[in-house]
Amino acid sequence: MMLEPPRRRAWSIALLAAAFLCVACDDEPEATQAADPPPPTVTVASVVERPITPSITFNGRIEAVDEVVLRARVEGFIEQRLFREGQDVRVGDLLFVLEKAPYEAEIAQIKGQIRAAEGSLRLAQIEVDRQRTLVRRQASARATLDEAQARYSQAEGELQRLQATLARAELNLDYTDISAPIDGRIGRAAFSVGDFVDPASESLAKIVRQDPMYVAFPVTSRTLLEVLRRADETAQDPRAVRVRLRLADGSIYGKTGTINFVDVQTDATTDTVTVRATIPNTEVGGSEHLLLPNALVSVIVEQADPEQALVIPQQAILIDQSGSYVLVVDQQSRVQQRRIRPGTTIGAGITVIDGLSAGDQVVVGGQQKVRPGQVVAASASPDTLGEP
Repeated sequence: MMLEPPRRRAWSIALLAAAFLCVACDDEPEATQAADPPPPTVTVASVVERPITPSITFNGRIEAVDEVVLRARVEGFIEQRLFREGQDVRVGDLLFVLEKAPYEAEIAQIKGQIRAAEGSLRLAQIEVDRQRTLVRRQASARATLDEAQARYSQAEGELQRLQATLARAELNLDYTDISAPIDGRIGRAAFSVGDFVDPASESLAKIVRQDPMYVAFPVTSRTLLEVLRRADETAQDPRAVRVRLRLADGSIYGKTGTINFVDVQTDATTDTVTVRATIPNTEVGGSEHLLLPNALVSVIVEQADPEQALVIPQQAILIDQSGSYVLVVDQQSRVQQRRIRPGTTIGAGITVIDGLSAGDQVVVGGQQKVRPGQVVAASASPDTLGEP
């Protein structure tokens, strides 16, 4: 029997030991190879119920309740202009005076013609009475009486015509005084003293009533239908709203208005309905008229009485092809997808009409890291809605 050389036997022992070590490594638990990853962290906010005043903003334009264009109703030279451009005027204030002399002379002439016509009428009446007596005595023919009565009717008609001419002349004389037909503010005068004007001339000036004012704004048919449906659901008058204005400098006008007119038809080109509101034109604590006709403003239409509504931060809302939704963390710390119907924007928040309940935890941070059904570690976010 041959014995292995010592060197060769040492190599065999080393290989056998290495094999045992490998088997021992394979028997270690899997837990020591890789640890489970921690759940993703998200930020959540509670769905809160708060009293809110729903509002919608539109683009509107200020309109005058009344505006009058002053025109000359008779011809003549302007003798007086009795106002300062831009001043406030009252009903009956005399503004322009046209020359009166031609109309006064015409009136005097017509009055003389009337006196002559009255004399002719009396003479005709005397002749009729005479002929009637002669016919009764059979001393004159009936035809003569008929002629006298005809002349009397002609004289009477001429007198009536002259009286009507006098009334027209006196009316024309009155038209030489041009007064303010409404209260308001008068604009720029187009003519000066000495200018000749007639009914074909351009307007002399314009008067615009300053208080109150109208604000007109277009409302889409869809928005109007939503308002009407919501009013029907809540048994409220859709016109029971307040109208506020945001002026060109961004400030909120101090007075509120009320809707007084909704157009009876939709504009075929824009699919909008014109709505109009009346609003006072005197700023709180002052007397200056801030609203000017044709000015552009933002119209904020808000519900008259506040209502309770569910509110969530705007950043919680996600949108896909099916509409709006939020991610909700349930009591088992699992993420759920909830389809919602958003409502009115309230500062940093937005109301939710359907899909959530008070106390639900909606994800406001980390939405991109999670998916429905996944367990998460939720941490509360600071109050981003502010005080109600």
